[in-house]
Amino acid sequence: MKRAFFATAIFVLFVTGASTAMAGARTGEPIQPIEPAKVTNAAKVELGKMLFLDPRLSVSGFISCNSCHNLATGGVDNLPSSIGHKWQLGPINSPTVLNSSYNVAQFWDGRAKDLQDQAGGPIENPAEMGSTHALAVDVLQSIPGYVDEFKKVYGSEKITIENVTDAIAVFEETLVTPNSRFDKWLAGDDKAITKTELEGYELFKARGCTTCHMGAAVGAGLFQKMGLVKAYETDNKALGRYDVTKQDADKMVFKVPTLRNIELTYPYFHDGSQWNLKDVVTIMADIQLGIPVTEAEADKIVAFLLTLTGEMPEITFPLLPPSTPSTPRPKRM
Repeated sequence: MKRAFFATAIFVLFVTGASTAMAGARTGEPIQPIEPAKVTNAAKVELGKMLFLDPRLSVSGFISCNSCHNLATGGVDNLPSSIGHKWQLGPINSPTVLNSSYNVAQFWDGRAKDLQDQAGGPIENPAEMGSTHALAVDVLQSIPGYVDEFKKVYGSEKITIENVTDAIAVFEETLVTPNSRFDKWLAGDDKAITKTELEGYELFKARGCTTCHMGAAVGAGLFQKMGLVKAYETDNKALGRYDVTKQDADKMVFKVPTLRNIELTYPYFHDGSQWNLKDVVTIMADIQLGIPVTEAEADKIVAFLLTLTGEMPEITFPLLPPSTPSTPRPKRM
């Protein structure tokens, strides 16, 4: 009887302790925590990582997915616009690949419905990687190491562009950044953020920023007009959703960017024109909300935004399989 009572008491304490820990979790907030990646096919993820990092998917053999979405620098290249094939400047700022699986669609204008659709675009874009899907597949098919990897993952030695983009997308789905200080605060850790940072979050909500910047990604879940209250002045020619739909109502309507890891993903806006996060807060309050913020308020909101930096994915760079004499040769930039 004593043993049974002791075991029951331990069980009750365990359950009570777990309940108490969970009781502190904050629910009902407009922002939710980022969940850690769940890998169900490690071999496919590894193949996708190899392809993401392999510059041979470009016609020059110089540009990889990682060139514009550098995993060492917050999933971006920290340039106003990316440098592509033959040193061409891209038309728009490169968005982060981190947490991109949370996006309502891919690219600023949402022209790709998902990560797999997006992965194929840059390969055949003459201003980006400058290749074609057929040539990229020919390069991979000529490399025995890749043939073996694709057979292991997809069950066939015949490589297709669909499988290439699928593998890249599955790898990109693992590029999430959980456990930011703000996520820990959401989980109930009152000490995870400071009083000033919490005041910044309350201002962020009170000013209406969470109308667009909400959810786990703190954005990226909808499209919105840039310059909702006042016109946004820019020399950039991109017109957002209009470039896809050709509907006048979609002019200057862009995908709302994620604010996760925002301290790493400068320069800001679709035109890459802003380098100072405080300036970004001030501009957005003015042209989007019509509610100017004071310098002190902007400082507090920036302090909150810095709590959104999460744990970066741990990337072990693979040894890519070597080309063969039959591999198509790269063309000069």
